[in-house]
Order: sequence, then structure tokens, then C-alpha cells
Amino acid sequence: MWAALETLVPSIGLLFLLYLVLRHMMEGDRRERIAQAQWEEEHKSDRADAQAQPPTTPGASQDS
Repeated sequence: MWAALETLVPSIGLLFLLYLVLRHMMEGDRRERIAQAQWEEEHKSDRADAQAQPPTTPGASQDS
């Protein structure tokens, strides 16, 4: 009985370590996707604001 447990413990330990590594990778990927979406949303609204405002340079508006 103990011999069987001694044989399985290293495999169970490695499986647990693999689980931890994969879980942290998935959580990191999820956080990165959330951060990327927030960054894109901020820059999309910045671009929309920049396009909505008329240019402020003196030679930019020409009345022809």
C-alpha cells in the first residue's frame, strides 16, 4: 500500500505544479486581454475627441 502511494506522490506533485503554472498563465492572459481592451477603448475615445475638434493651427482653416 505504502509503495503504491510513494510511487504516485511525485506524479501528483508534478500534476499540481502543472495546474498552478497553467492557472497563472490563464489568469495573466485574462488580465492582459482586459488591460488591452481598456487601453484600446481609451485611445479610441481620444481619437474620436481629436477628430471632433476642429484644428487650432492658424493656417488650417481656409475660407475660399
